[in-house]
Amino acid sequence: MKKILHVSSECYPAAKAGGMGDVVGALPIYLPSYDIEASVVIPKYDLKWFKTQKFKKVHKGSFAMDNAKQNFEVHKLEKDTLGFPFFCIHLPGLFDRQSIYLADDGHGFKDEPKRNIAFQTAVLEWLIVAKEKFELLHLHDHMTGLIPFFMQMGKRYKELKSTPSVFTIHNGSYRGEFNWDQCLSLLPEFDSAHAGLLDWDGKINSLAAAIKCAWSINTVSPSYMQELINVSDTLEPLYKKESYKCSGILNGIDSNSWDPKNDIYLSAHLKDGKWKKFKSNHKEYLQDRYALSSKKPMIGFIGRFAHQKGADMLMDALKICFKNKMKFNAVILGSGDKALEEAALKLSEEYPKKVGAEIAYNEQVARHIYAGSDFLIMPSRFEPCGLNQLYAMRYGSIPIASHVGGLKDTVFDFTDDGQGIVIQDLSINEIVLAIERAIVLYKEKKRFSQLRESISALDYSWDNSARLYSELYLNHIN
Repeated sequence: MKKILHVSSECYPAAKAGGMGDVVGALPIYLPSYDIEASVVIPKYDLKWFKTQKFKKVHKGSFAMDNAKQNFEVHKLEKDTLGFPFFCIHLPGLFDRQSIYLADDGHGFKDEPKRNIAFQTAVLEWLIVAKEKFELLHLHDHMTGLIPFFMQMGKRYKELKSTPSVFTIHNGSYRGEFNWDQCLSLLPEFDSAHAGLLDWDGKINSLAAAIKCAWSINTVSPSYMQELINVSDTLEPLYKKESYKCSGILNGIDSNSWDPKNDIYLSAHLKDGKWKKFKSNHKEYLQDRYALSSKKPMIGFIGRFAHQKGADMLMDALKICFKNKMKFNAVILGSGDKALEEAALKLSEEYPKKVGAEIAYNEQVARHIYAGSDFLIMPSRFEPCGLNQLYAMRYGSIPIASHVGGLKDTVFDFTDDGQGIVIQDLSINEIVLAIERAIVLYKEKKRFSQLRESISALDYSWDNSARLYSELYLNHIN
């Protein structure tokens, strides 16, 4: 088998803030079918999962950073409980915190540049001495974007120069931009003649550096790749220049852990294909949890309260719907922007029998929303892939989704023999109209039931995506 290493800031179930964590935790499980043995390395956080596991130290080292010595250790999970070799890097004082990205005030850590660069440097330092030898690095998002540059131009890492790198963009709006004067002393030593490869718009730009230096670039859906090439403000010229090495590979889902027949998070399971009973059981769970009225269609929302996800428009749209006395219930699970958190809670206070809102990320509740809701709404302004619509369909919940990125590649309107309700031109009014369409569809019992069963049978497992990734790897390794 060819050996590769995924380098990421997230990996489910160890550390997850979004879809990237799901991808890094699932894709390696499916790659051995295509003769690829994938390992994963992430930072070691002070999170609950790490405290429940046993690790062995496989490397101890240090490197110069900001005129001081930065120590680090590489730990390996003793038992192969994840289905692949799992490593984590302990950087004292930098990642041993109870959050992946955000401080207590809800904003990013103030020492983010140092954390970011230290993790990438530690990975490189480990790789040049590690017993484990990898034939390719698969890097994820800007938090690993400097690695391709230092593999090629770093004075200490010349032996990694011929190691191919594949860089996956999960969200191109986050770029890892750092000021030169603040961060130059944090970087490993390199020839200043090549500084232009790190620079974009007068700053160190981790995403831009990866696009320039990685052997291949891909996004997590074909449509999102085209959107980045065509509309990316100041990065647009770079995407166009490097488009020859760019592609889109749609994310999959782990059909073993996301299975309504045996999901460990659910209070009841799908038996003998009886979808009506399965959905009813979990709808009752949600009605009881949030004290909602019964016998109404239920629309769920799970996600970050952020501009990208259209959560602001959704709150306004829901308010209009309820003022117009539209008959449905809504369950909202998520966190993020504090004003939007307050708006969700206020909505549930104004309409206590119609809206349940929970400011958290709770995996068990999320699974019950997929299982108990009739529709899952995703009014995203942009969406690199989106996994929620795939989970929803697997659990018989019809997606209501905007026509962007990965949603565009996976959700087609039911009036065109598709499996969802498409919001073509995103706006508050269009969200209201989409909800109205959902309520009408719900009343067409036979059509609704058939659609629910057909979407649950769609295959969005990782098998096909893993095959495409293996082909991409082998193009560089062979």
